Amino acid sequence: MQSTQTSVSAQPPRSQFRFTSQARAAWLFMLPSLTILAFFIVLPIFQAAWMALHDWTLADLNPTFIGLKNFADLFKDDRFWNALQNTLVYTIGVVPGQIILALVFALILNARLKGRTVFRGIYFLPVLVSFAVEAIVWRFLLDPDIGYIGYYSSVLGLPRIEWLRSPDWAMTAVILISIWRWFGFNLVILLAGLQGISESYYEAAEVDGANEVQKFRFITLPLLRPSLLFALINAVISALQAFDQIYVLTRGGPMFSTETVVVYVYREGFINFDMGYASTAALVLFGIIFVITLGQLRILRYQESF
Repeated sequence: MQSTQTSVSAQPPRSQFRFTSQARAAWLFMLPSLTILAFFIVLPIFQAAWMALHDWTLADLNPTFIGLKNFADLFKDDRFWNALQNTLVYTIGVVPGQIILALVFALILNARLKGRTVFRGIYFLPVLVSFAVEAIVWRFLLDPDIGYIGYYSSVLGLPRIEWLRSPDWAMTAVILISIWRWFGFNLVILLAGLQGISESYYEAAEVDGANEVQKFRFITLPLLRPSLLFALINAVISALQAFDQIYVLTRGGPMFSTETVVVYVYREGFINFDMGYASTAALVLFGIIFVITLGQLRILRYQESF
C-alpha cells in the first residue's frame, strides 16, 4: 500500500507536463527568430570584438593581433570624441522632441474628431517614404539660394540661413528633420496605448471631481507607461545609431559638425578600410547603448509597469 502511494506521489502533476509541452511549443515558434538573432546580431558582435583586437584592413587577409591598441588609439582620437559629442547632442535634441510632439498629437487624435484616421496616416507617411527621397526634397527646401524656405525668409525680411552649409546650423536642421520624420512612428505607438485605456477610469475620476490635468497625471501617464517606455527606448537607440539621415543630408559635415559615431565608423571601415579600428568604435557605441538602455529600464521600472 505504501509503495503504491509512493509511486503515485512521485509522479509529477499533470500541469507540469502541460507546462513542458507549452514551453516546447513556445521554443519551436521562437526558433526561427532566435536563429536570425544569433546569426545577424550575436555572431556579428563577437566578430566585431575579435576584429577590434586585430590590425585588419580590407586589403589584408592576415590580420595581426594587437590587443587593446585600437581602444587606446580610439580614446586619444579627437575626431572620435567629436563624433560622440555630436551623437549625444543629436540624441538630446531628437528624442524629447519626438516623444513630446507624438504625445501631444496622440492626445489630440485620441479625441473623437472627424477625419482623425486621415491625419493619422498623414503623420505616419514620412516614416514610409524613403529618406533618400525626403532628403532631396529637404535639401532643395533648405537651399539658401533656390530653396522655398530661403525665398520666403527674404520676403518676410528675415536673413537667409545656410542650414546645411553652416557648422552652426547644420545639426539644428538635421535634428528638426529627424523629429519631423520619426514622430509619426511614436504617435502611432502612443495612440495605441491611449486607446487601450478603459473609459471607466476617466468616468470614475469625473465622479470624484477630477479635472483634465489630474486625469492626465494620475490616469493617463501611469497607464501609458509601457507605451512611453517602448517609444523612449526605441527613440534613444535609433538616435544613437543615426546614420542615413545625417549621411544623406550633410555626410557628416560641414567641418565634421554633424558627424556621429556611426558615420565615423562608416568612414573608418568603408572609406579608410580599417575594419579593426571601425569595429572598436562600434563596440564602444554598443556599450554606451547597452548601459543607457539598462538605465532607462531601471529608472522607469519596466517590470512594475505591467
